[in-house]
Amino acid sequence: MIDSGEHDRSGRRVTLRPVGDDNWRPVADVAPRDDQRAFVAALAARYLLLTAHSDVWTSLAVYADETVVGHVMWGVDDDGSRWIGGMVIDAAEQGRGLGRATVRTLTGWLAEAGHPIRLSYHPDNTAAAALYTSLGFHPTGAMEDDELVAELPPS
Repeated sequence: MIDSGEHDRSGRRVTLRPVGDDNWRPVADVAPRDDQRAFVAALAARYLLLTAHSDVWTSLAVYADETVVGHVMWGVDDDGSRWIGGMVIDAAEQGRGLGRATVRTLTGWLAEAGHPIRLSYHPDNTAAAALYTSLGFHPTGAMEDDELVAELPPS
């Protein structure tokens, strides 16, 4: 479990946990709001399949106290940089600071390796751009497929 002491706005403790036999079903069922489906998968199940068939990505369940509320995955690039991808917070749980708490928790843990942390988002996803910028990510000018790459330098 990755626990940095983050809480959502309701006071629930946000932790990241491995996806396994006990929680894969509620993680797979995580779905974003309809207006976000242009930017993320319709269900977190797609990300679970991606991590199951890839040596790059590792899926984590996002918990608020003991309830699965989302999914996020991370990986290591050839240059040693850490990547965050596939973050989705369930539509019913949005607006409570869970995305912010998730990114802060994961970046705190990934930063221990001393490498840059990168992620990408679609240029039209202004909510993601605002969140990541507020957390210290800066656009690199690079593109990954049709998404802008942003980086949090090592501290």
